[in-house]
Amino acid sequence: MTQMNPFHRRQALAGGALALALPLLATSTDAAAGEQASSATQKVLAHHLGAFAKGLDEIMRDYAATSVILTHDKQHRGVAEIRGFFDGFLKSVKPGFWEAFKINAQAIDRDVAYLVWEAKPFVNIATDTLVVRHKKIVVQTFTAA
Repeated sequence: MTQMNPFHRRQALAGGALALALPLLATSTDAAAGEQASSATQKVLAHHLGAFAKGLDEIMRDYAATSVILTHDKQHRGVAEIRGFFDGFLKSVKPGFWEAFKINAQAIDRDVAYLVWEAKPFVNIATDTLVVRHKKIVVQTFTAA
């Protein structure tokens, strides 16, 4: 076995340490990116929930031209169809609905927000899932019973 000179030995050790550290650095970078995405998603979700008190135009600020809302019976694509969806929803709200509105669960992971809510006796349970990219809801699913 040949003896390594001190310079090459330090270089090999440094290279080995770097090889061991790279996956850890990538994980911490991924975690930081995930936290940033989760924070941005939280901001969009908070705005979206607050927008209902301000009206249809404020709600629509959360959507892009390519956004889509998926429901059990229809896909609402683009701002015109999404505006129609929310306009119909807002017009159907009965007195007492907003006072009964309650969030039961909320989870955010990176660019996905999940919400479980109710507004009894009008809505026993509902879920929304939002995919947020570039500060806009690009995909939303909604169901209620």
